[in-house]
Amino acid sequence: MGNNVVQSVIKSDNVRRWLMKAVIPAAGLGTRFLPYTKSQPKEMLPVLDKPAIQYVVEEAVEAGIRDITIITGRGKRAIEDHFDSSPELELYLRDRGGSTVLEELADLLTRARISYVRQHAPLGNGHAVLCAESAVGDDSFAVLLGDDLTFGRPPCVASLARIHRKFGASSIAVQRVSKRLVPAYGMVVGEEVEKGLFRVSRIEEKPRSNKVVSNMVTIGRYAFTPAMFRHLRKIRPGRGGEIWLTDGIRSLLHSEDVYAWEFGGRRFDVGTKEGWLMANVELAWGHPDFRKKLRELVKRIQSQPVRG
Repeated sequence: MGNNVVQSVIKSDNVRRWLMKAVIPAAGLGTRFLPYTKSQPKEMLPVLDKPAIQYVVEEAVEAGIRDITIITGRGKRAIEDHFDSSPELELYLRDRGGSTVLEELADLLTRARISYVRQHAPLGNGHAVLCAESAVGDDSFAVLLGDDLTFGRPPCVASLARIHRKFGASSIAVQRVSKRLVPAYGMVVGEEVEKGLFRVSRIEEKPRSNKVVSNMVTIGRYAFTPAMFRHLRKIRPGRGGEIWLTDGIRSLLHSEDVYAWEFGGRRFDVGTKEGWLMANVELAWGHPDFRKKLRELVKRIQSQPVRG
């Protein structure tokens, strides 16, 4: 949905890439994946054949973004190590004819400048983004939550950046869910101005069931004007004593337009066990190296269910 909006912008943007920075909050504690996350970042959970956060970085780079700031916390050193060179391992693989294994990652690292800022306490995703203010400066910037994976053509954040350029305003990605699920997300209300594109009039983080008036929800992809930092600085902690990105957007609405684009691709919340499992199954189902064996496994399970 909304592809007519995106395609119209692509036609005027087919030569020059958007000059935008990216912020990837990845400092969450990952309590839903304990005990695994006691010693490993949830963002390093393997999704098929690479860690979840690599998909997020790849999406930003594919959108033409070069400068990426990852917000980390205590116990997240593995993220920095992953996006760093490993001369000993590379030499070992090269001597044994297996050097191609890391070529995809090596190519990614030549196309991105990745820096890290530590969030010293889990004070919310809005606070995490605020930690990147000095790195972003006065530039527009994208935010890609580290445990949300999106798959689509063009990439979700690339579409948001193009909409941001067209309207000179912040833009956010949304999808529709069952109304009973809305209280688990940031709810978005808006007026449709073009097919699949809405001018936001209201946004609320995890509304109570009796306050749900829309089934459009945020999905962890945003493109902001630098004014967003000013609004994040002035809001007070909300639900759970945390500073929520959604509350910053609500404040931003008082001074400028914000647009919501309905993303038509696939999205997985790999910060939950269900979302992580679905991401692995769906990606494996379409992967040439895994498709056949996975389908054979599904047939066997259907005929002989595993009993726990």
